Amino acid sequence: MTFAQRVTRAATGRQVLRFLFVMGVALATVSVGWVTLYRFVPPPGTPLMLIRMAGGAGIDKSWRSLDEISPNLSQAVIASEDTLFCSHAGFDWASMRQAWQGNLAGGQLRGGSTISMQTAKNAWLWQDRTYLRKGLEAWFTLWMELLWPKARVMEVYLNIIEWGDGIYGAEAASHAFFGKPAAGLTRREAALMAAVLPNPLRWSPAKPTRYIASRANVIQQRMSTVVRDGLGACVS
Repeated sequence: MTFAQRVTRAATGRQVLRFLFVMGVALATVSVGWVTLYRFVPPPGTPLMLIRMAGGAGIDKSWRSLDEISPNLSQAVIASEDTLFCSHAGFDWASMRQAWQGNLAGGQLRGGSTISMQTAKNAWLWQDRTYLRKGLEAWFTLWMELLWPKARVMEVYLNIIEWGDGIYGAEAASHAFFGKPAAGLTRREAALMAAVLPNPLRWSPAKPTRYIASRANVIQQRMSTVVRDGLGACVS
């Protein structure tokens, strides 16, 4: 290889690195701007909504502010999904460590997701269980926790998560399953709604199986602990 060829190859390598650096900075800037925008503007839709719509499902959603949603529902999802929601910075490291150990043991890929991480996943990302998706989820969660108050995280979470086929958010789900606005959810109804979140396409709060009814009983008991110990104080 001649000296000129070596110089040309080195120059090409620097150009590639420069391009990758610029693209990385641009993507990071756009993503942080996107998180900042959703701090003030309701997400108009989510990737999951688009995926389900492409598969033939409709989209039933109605945005409601947190004070228009019964506090029973916030208490229920904290009791069911993330009791440390108000105290962690987006990540439950103990749960993530347990999930990682399970992954290393050859189990199903899990992530020890918090409500914050689930909000990031639903607002910006797709639903698979790859390490790429989990890494992007962590990135969005980090910036969301830095830029949003906890009440906003809960507000967005309750408005965008899937509660049934084409049903998204607390208001649409409350009307679909109980014929009432989300502001009127009772403790039992909120517990049933939280109980189906692991698989909302399989289970229905309005027609609970024996397992879901039992799970809702446990959630109701834990809701009392959430209130007693102030575990939901950051959203009340």
